[in-house]
Amino acid sequence: MPQVMVVARNFMDMVAALPASKLDMLYDSAFICEAVLRSLPPLAKKYALQMLYVLAPVTAAAMEEWVLNEYAAKHRVAIDKLLQLRVFVEVRDRRKEVSYKMNQKFQGNMQKYLVDGGSLPREPIPLSVTGRLPASADLEAYALDQWECFLLQLINSSQVEKGTSFSSSMMKTFQRGLLSSRDGEAPKLTENGFQFLLMETNAQLWYIMREYISSAEERGVDPTELISFLLELSFHKLGAAYSLNTLTDVQRIAIRDLAELGLVKLQQGRKDSWFIPTQLATNLSASLSDSSSSKEGFVVVETNFRMYAYSTSKLHCEILRLFSRVEYQLPNLIVGAITKESIYGAFENGITAEQIISFLKQNAHPRVADKIPTVPENVTDQIRLWETDRNRVEVIPSHLYEDFPSKEWFDQCCDHARDHGYLLWEDPRRMRLIVRGEFHPEMREFLRRQR
Repeated sequence: MPQVMVVARNFMDMVAALPASKLDMLYDSAFICEAVLRSLPPLAKKYALQMLYVLAPVTAAAMEEWVLNEYAAKHRVAIDKLLQLRVFVEVRDRRKEVSYKMNQKFQGNMQKYLVDGGSLPREPIPLSVTGRLPASADLEAYALDQWECFLLQLINSSQVEKGTSFSSSMMKTFQRGLLSSRDGEAPKLTENGFQFLLMETNAQLWYIMREYISSAEERGVDPTELISFLLELSFHKLGAAYSLNTLTDVQRIAIRDLAELGLVKLQQGRKDSWFIPTQLATNLSASLSDSSSSKEGFVVVETNFRMYAYSTSKLHCEILRLFSRVEYQLPNLIVGAITKESIYGAFENGITAEQIISFLKQNAHPRVADKIPTVPENVTDQIRLWETDRNRVEVIPSHLYEDFPSKEWFDQCCDHARDHGYLLWEDPRRMRLIVRGEFHPEMREFLRRQR
């Protein structure tokens, strides 16, 4: 059975997908240039810095000599990344020899940054105006609560505490591809939705931001402006207050949407209103591999398939229900078991064995996180075997052809079906064959021509 996998792309993947003209517009901002430089793989970052003050194009052959032969693959990856993001621009001479030069806007902004030093996108409001701001621990707790409320709303709106509200328009935007609904029925999670819930928090965030940006044009917003603001937001100081009056109308709308997800906290003073970036916002421009969170886990799995989750979170309980049988829940402990029925239920919803195992490993309790293996091998092997057993039989729509008037005609049909990839099965003795259902019109046309 084919699996539909959710792909979480980070901001730089979205930036690279922009048309060249839009990408060049983004590089008008020094913050975007710095965010792109930070996100590059180490070798690509080295090439960018090496070319920063080189004005003439450098041939591809000359660049290949910058690395040893054994690192040729990494060299190609680095060059491809730089070209995708238009940090490097490919040029060809009369002899059609390939050379690379640096994007002029990117080069100029980064030179200026190195000479003059970096600055904040906007100045924070002094404490004399805002008074006491939330402590870092309180801000982190707020961001976590908001994010969990959003995920609970995704799973089951009845689990969300009263007083928590999300605008209906933004919920539709954030839930694109994760929920499906029919007339008169409550929305249900899709296969992508179930897979999304088992993803790591930063990967979930990137997925939601991708959908938010993808739907920008439907709301009359330029995606380039939105990407620029979100990347700029990641350069704000964590926990500092910034006035809403410094934002454009588009940015004000975006900041209120982001507050619902816990990326910023909004506060109202006597005369001014401000937003406070949380850790979720300041991580936005980080690359996928660099920002995998090292949060403390909570799950212990035993060799007898019993599972203990040391958590007070409703969200954790609901996520565990996706692939296990939760037996009872205490104030700070969830007790359950991994069973064949619960795992098969997860498979029915589009969750794969590797996603379940990865979730259990990523969220392992500190007492077992350092053990090898983190999750008992008999448990992981059995989960994989259940998946293999379920996928052992594949159902393929097909058509049966029989009662051929001659053996020659039957052989011609078999050869035609085999040559074109239609054939699934043949019985030469009884002159019967089965072809894939989607190719029935082609086979019917072939039979008509043979008459």
